[in-house]
Amino acid sequence: MILGLGLPFQSPSVLLRAQVILKDMRRTPLANLLLAFSLLLPISFATACSKAQSPTPVYGYTVVATFPHSTSSYTEGFFYLNGKFYEGTGLKGHSQVLVTDPATGRVLQHVDLPPEYFGEGIINWGPNLYEWTWQSHIGFVYDRATLRRIATFHYSGEGWGMTRDATNIITSDGSATLRFRDPRDFHTVRSLLVTDQGEPVTELNELEYIHGEIYANVWHTNRIARISPGNGRVLSWIDLTGILPSVERLDAEAVLNGIAYDAQHDRLFVTGKEWPTIFQIKLVPPARRTR
Repeated sequence: MILGLGLPFQSPSVLLRAQVILKDMRRTPLANLLLAFSLLLPISFATACSKAQSPTPVYGYTVVATFPHSTSSYTEGFFYLNGKFYEGTGLKGHSQVLVTDPATGRVLQHVDLPPEYFGEGIINWGPNLYEWTWQSHIGFVYDRATLRRIATFHYSGEGWGMTRDATNIITSDGSATLRFRDPRDFHTVRSLLVTDQGEPVTELNELEYIHGEIYANVWHTNRIARISPGNGRVLSWIDLTGILPSVERLDAEAVLNGIAYDAQHDRLFVTGKEWPTIFQIKLVPPARRTR
């Protein structure tokens, strides 16, 4: 900063120029002081512009393989573990937790939620599986091997997506804020505001934690945000436009919402609400800019 004037600069030549101007200011009348400010302001503006962030990178995709998915599944939670897909579905009276065989789509296990609950995100934790609900402020803990309910928990606000890192369950609620929760009692350990170019990214939905990044669907878009769990900044976007033809979507709410990762074989899967297909994809880096 220039002597408390709040005018940022970095260049040594700018610093020298400013020092000369300020030295002259000590022995010049008011008119010349105003002139000095008029000379410094363009420097400040140019420096600020030079600091403007580069556009957030946008990755494309290629489809590696496809797997069957039930169009009756209103996908709200999704993960892959030990050769199986685990899925939490929504809508009152239709919400379930499903375990399916990837190759055939056959349901291997399932549990129905009571009809008053709208199921949302799910995640594995140790031998258990956690699920929460949209607006009922109640969640369920199941024995993952049998899907037998063994506990319930409560929270405030809405339930949307759910994933995990090594120590916490990470949740979304449709806002721009992610919450890291203690799996023992589900209390919030810390909150994280997600931003892109300094602007909040709202309607974060289904989540997945991959290689130290949080992947998040953004409701009613064809994009996935890759988020830094440290500062909440969107590191890059994945644009999945065109992955499912519009004629195969049942209605306007049949949107992209489901990310799963097979860590053992480095496979990334995506799907959507009432989609007929689960897609294994490979990310395509953005093209390098040329001058």
